[in-house]
Amino acid sequence: MTRPTGRALRLTVFIGENDTWHHKPLYSEIVHRAHTAGLAGASVFRGIEGFGASSLIHTSRLLSLSEDLPIAVVIVDTEPRVRAFLPQLDELVSEGLVTLEDCEVIRYSGRDDTPGTTDKKGKKSL
Repeated sequence: MTRPTGRALRLTVFIGENDTWHHKPLYSEIVHRAHTAGLAGASVFRGIEGFGASSLIHTSRLLSLSEDLPIAVVIVDTEPRVRAFLPQLDELVSEGLVTLEDCEVIRYSGRDDTPGTTDKKGKKSL
């Protein structure tokens, strides 16, 4: 796993909750592949309402449409690492939206990081 700081790319994949890859939720497959690829992290966010290219509104307020809510998978890492991951998304995402945005990582630390110590690469944490 990398620990990006400074300039980075934010990759966002917008899909539906019911989208699958080999009978498994597509969002889960994306997260597991990002982990295997050594990317810094991935998060899945479930929307309460939205629409996409089909113009069909999906909402949690109507029982008949509540089964396929919008999902956003967000990954942030360095530009080379994110761009190297894009071919996997080409394989996985047949319907949806994939975006890239420049961003800046201000702080990236895990629960096991103790302030004032150094990590395995000798980087001092805050």
